[in-house]
Amino acid sequence: MAAERRELEGLLVHVDQAMKLSWPLDFARQGLLNGVQVVMVANGPGPNLARAAVDAVKERENHENRMTALISTGFCGGLQPSLHAGDVFVASEVVDVAPALLPVSQKPFKTGKLLSIDRVVSTAVEKVELGQAGSDAVEMEAAAVALRAQRYNVPFYAVRVVTDTVHESFALDFNQMRSGDGRFSRTKILAAAIRRPGTMFPELIKWNKRTNRAAQALGDFLADARF
Repeated sequence: MAAERRELEGLLVHVDQAMKLSWPLDFARQGLLNGVQVVMVANGPGPNLARAAVDAVKERENHENRMTALISTGFCGGLQPSLHAGDVFVASEVVDVAPALLPVSQKPFKTGKLLSIDRVVSTAVEKVELGQAGSDAVEMEAAAVALRAQRYNVPFYAVRVVTDTVHESFALDFNQMRSGDGRFSRTKILAAAIRRPGTMFPELIKWNKRTNRAAQALGDFLADARF
């Protein structure tokens, strides 16, 4: 369960017999990962879209395809200096929401408390403050997925990859780039970049390269892990 398709691209290359699902979601695929049937979905950022995605999967459950676990995955921001770009972060808990299980993996990962809020934390100043308050990483969907896992009585995992570190800020306020339903608007992002091309385009290129590498690292980890 991710927010954006690009967060799942690194995993998709490890999935055999991948098949597109005609579900009312931004992205939905089914296939075999290490011989186990998995469903990969993405439906946009934030808790409302995440809940809708989980419910869409649950509604399409049948006797052959049962929901046996929920994994909230994708990108996250680091809130501690020990987390570097490209590090895989596995939550031990979603702060003030629920504990999370740890997968078994031969690949290295870091663990800690994951803060899940419905906005992008854009500045290094706020990241430092949230880290000092006790959280280790931050993202936008895991709390909603954790609560749905409790409702449907299935195990919950939160496996993320760090894209931005505690001392990095975004030049672009991505919270202003969301549409009415909560999704990021490419039109708004492009318009903002055009207004400040000397600053914005280099930053967007930098983050695009970093998220591509992060997605690959995340996919490799998920393919190796056992849940």
